[in-house]
Amino acid sequence: MTDISHVKLLIVGSGPAGYTAAVYAARAMLEPMLIQGMQPGGQLTITTEVENWPGDTEIQGPDLMVKMEEHARAMGAEIVMDLVTSLDLKRRPFTATCDSGRVVTADAVILATGAQARWLGLPSEEKFKGFGVSACATCDGFFYRGREVLVIGGGNTAVEEALFLTKFASKVTLVHRRDALRAEKILQQRLFNNPKVQVIWNHALTEVQGVDTPMGVTGAVLTSTLDGSTRQVPADGVFVAIGHAPASELVRDQLDLHNGGYVKVEPGSTRTSIPGVFAAGDLTDHIYRQAVTSAGMGCMAALDAEAWLAEHDEAGRPEPDHAWRQEEMAEQTE
Repeated sequence: MTDISHVKLLIVGSGPAGYTAAVYAARAMLEPMLIQGMQPGGQLTITTEVENWPGDTEIQGPDLMVKMEEHARAMGAEIVMDLVTSLDLKRRPFTATCDSGRVVTADAVILATGAQARWLGLPSEEKFKGFGVSACATCDGFFYRGREVLVIGGGNTAVEEALFLTKFASKVTLVHRRDALRAEKILQQRLFNNPKVQVIWNHALTEVQGVDTPMGVTGAVLTSTLDGSTRQVPADGVFVAIGHAPASELVRDQLDLHNGGYVKVEPGSTRTSIPGVFAAGDLTDHIYRQAVTSAGMGCMAALDAEAWLAEHDEAGRPEPDHAWRQEEMAEQTE
């Protein structure tokens, strides 16, 4: 029997935006349901020290997300460990179908699905994913104790990954396609002062080299962005840290997107192109992409949803007939 339920507010995603939205929505007596997704807690669960979260000089990313989840639960939000695989926003109530078979209808939806690691798209990169190629130093760094690794990128993500890897690797080589990093100055200073780190400027990764038996990385081919010349660099692992792409696949053909897939919201709000659907966090933010700004947008989304639901009720419009929708979904899954 398919599990079909209805909620006033559904929150999809469980990073700082999702959990903060859940806290505010629960306090507003909206009885929200939050579906965590494939990576409960979002990107901060694969981060180590967080030094820019107000009120904590330093806190581990996973610990911060545990505290946020506990806070949301304490306020009364229903937290569900599941993955939304399809989301129908064409009519109300909106309908979410989950990997477990659970079906949830909702009067309003807050999207907080965040972003996912971006890859270079090289065939050799794909071949060695999980066998020496990674996008998560905190996940895989331990396996490179006393070994040499490459980190590809030049922003905060790349520098943070490189610094974390110095705890394990004997040598960390950061490869950047330009002659200057985009990372915050304090991170750059730490990187340049670390004796384990070498930086190769004006080069791009064009091939990951390795062996098939057993599968593993042995090095990489780097191509100069200035003259096209190539060089081979030995390495036991390659960490791709070139940023993230918004996880907007669920709504790609339903909501207005911009800047390469980010959900477009009205200026100064979290309202999307569909009334009753709101978006917050890295899913919408191609500029700041910080935990604190995501949390702020989560607050905004909950307040926007609360106001929208109240206005809908006060307008005296007929409430949607949830029963027929649930019967329809049950018939489709029998």
